[in-house]
Amino acid sequence: MRLRACISILLFISACAATEPITKEPAARGRRSANLQRAAALPWRDGGRCVVREASQPWPALVERCYLALDHDRVQFHDTTGRCTVASADAATVGLGFCILAAPEIAVGAVIVLGVVVVAVALKEELDAYELRHLYPEEAGASRGPKAAPREAVAKRKPELEPEPAGKDWQPPVPPVPVDRTRRASCEPVPVPHAGEDDAHNECADKFPPNRYPGMDVLVDGVLFDALQVGMRVLWEIKTHRFDSYNAYVRKQEIEKELKQLDKERKAAAACGYGFVVGVSSEQHKEALLRRDQTLDVVVTGCKR
Repeated sequence: MRLRACISILLFISACAATEPITKEPAARGRRSANLQRAAALPWRDGGRCVVREASQPWPALVERCYLALDHDRVQFHDTTGRCTVASADAATVGLGFCILAAPEIAVGAVIVLGVVVVAVALKEELDAYELRHLYPEEAGASRGPKAAPREAVAKRKPELEPEPAGKDWQPPVPPVPVDRTRRASCEPVPVPHAGEDDAHNECADKFPPNRYPGMDVLVDGVLFDALQVGMRVLWEIKTHRFDSYNAYVRKQEIEKELKQLDKERKAAAACGYGFVVGVSSEQHKEALLRRDQTLDVVVTGCKR
């Protein structure tokens, strides 16, 4: 009974937090997209099928219906606020976990996923299909205003894509027209095949963030990035060379070269409203970069050569 009461309270809070009635179509589409991206960071035993089916519901309702499909062996719940401990004092552990996960805004550190999350197949397909149907956020924001963009103009920007034949292996969506790497692109993220043939580097770029488009780099504002992180507006530059094995002179030269590249990439990402993260293989490489520029966001991936 307490678990059901917790569900009802969370549903009420979620409904009150909405700035527009949830029956409006644009709000419903926005909620569906937000739920899909939020769920993409979690491990699902059913390939994400339940989430895709319930994604238009408020987040607490989605969690109620899909909680059992979650891979509980890979998720830890920490009641950092103490609210759920009180609300589910007589409930089993599953009740506590549900209460934490279903909260409209999950506190930092409340849900910890063990290991790297590979986005569930059904979720990945739905996220990419959603982008192709409703345009990328930059274009959708530009089209809002007193008058909607003419349907002919939208058709020119985003031609309808033929559905994939049933049973065919999933592949990341590719641009509907050839991409010229030298032209200045818009802020729309365009997936293009990895520029290099370095398998170890490409594997790190695909798995660590993880990459929304495995096997692909991402072109944004005319600049090429190694990955666009799943469920977040964050672009990545991945470095996997053996920086620790270089002598002092070579290290200095390498850092100078990298800082010029990273400055260009960070400015392009910021101009389009993306975050920017640098992934390096060792603490020594991270420290060398931060000694020169403490404003960089540098993460140690541990990827090996």
